[in-house]
Amino acid sequence: MTEAAANRIWVLADPRAGTAAQAIGIAERLGRPFRTVPLDWGPMARLPLLWATRTGLTPESRRQIADPWPDIAISAGRRSAPVALWLAGQGVRTVHCMRPGFGEHRFDLLVVGRHDSPPAAPNILPILGATHRMSPARLAAARREWGMFGELPGPRIALLLGGPPRGEGMAPGTAATIARQVAGFAGSVVATGSRRTGRAAESAVAEELSGLPHHLHRWGDGGRNPYAGMLAWADAVVVTGDSVSMLSEALATTAPVFIADPGGLGARHHRLHDSVYAAGQARPLAEAPTPFARDPFDETGRVAFEIAERFLRL
Repeated sequence: MTEAAANRIWVLADPRAGTAAQAIGIAERLGRPFRTVPLDWGPMARLPLLWATRTGLTPESRRQIADPWPDIAISAGRRSAPVALWLAGQGVRTVHCMRPGFGEHRFDLLVVGRHDSPPAAPNILPILGATHRMSPARLAAARREWGMFGELPGPRIALLLGGPPRGEGMAPGTAATIARQVAGFAGSVVATGSRRTGRAAESAVAEELSGLPHHLHRWGDGGRNPYAGMLAWADAVVVTGDSVSMLSEALATTAPVFIADPGGLGARHHRLHDSVYAAGQARPLAEAPTPFARDPFDETGRVAFEIAERFLRL
């Protein structure tokens, strides 16, 4: 891969892994070289910067955004939107994930979850959930890498735990209740916490699963992250409904997906759940373990195809 080829497509990578994954996942599915540009935020990024600017970046990060400019910049999240529009001022085509908070008409393509109620516009591509990096190729590779999960008794249930976006972690009682429900119909459980779950909730899950063959990955554990392997080997997936990203990644599998309501969710999350149920892609946890057929849902691939058709045909 030449540097010139990689420079045709930039990914503006937010420090938050889940946000960055939306943009990186799209770039990976384009099947072309790309350059990842890490965005490091300075104090000004806390302000609502509602214009095209690099002001929110640290000086070092600003220096990374320099000529020669790419053909396309792919970004995600509110903070990266001003940077993307600054690049648009240099003649760069912009693809942005999530509603930017301003200037929606100025992006070449906006990829917005239907649960965020996007308006109808030629430059807006509504999707179900969020884009991500859980491609068919990655799941196949994870199934080979994590063959140890195949030795667990079935049905193998992948339990994906999120947590409140701005809270102090998931309530241990809530996590225990969900884990207890899953243990009631699982032959084994492969479970993972996330950045927002918290140690107390993870410990509550461990206690509920103690009498069952299981593997629990706690957030921040060292070594290889088994998350993709859990999805690749799951006979069914249970995901807490607070995490848009984990729900979207679960839908990339062929397994039945069940959504656990941790309580306290707002209208935005309930719109997402209702749209996923209506599409036949998931069911509430109360309906588990009744299996149901579904095809893998590949919104990231659909977005990549749309970008290639609009901007990369030449």
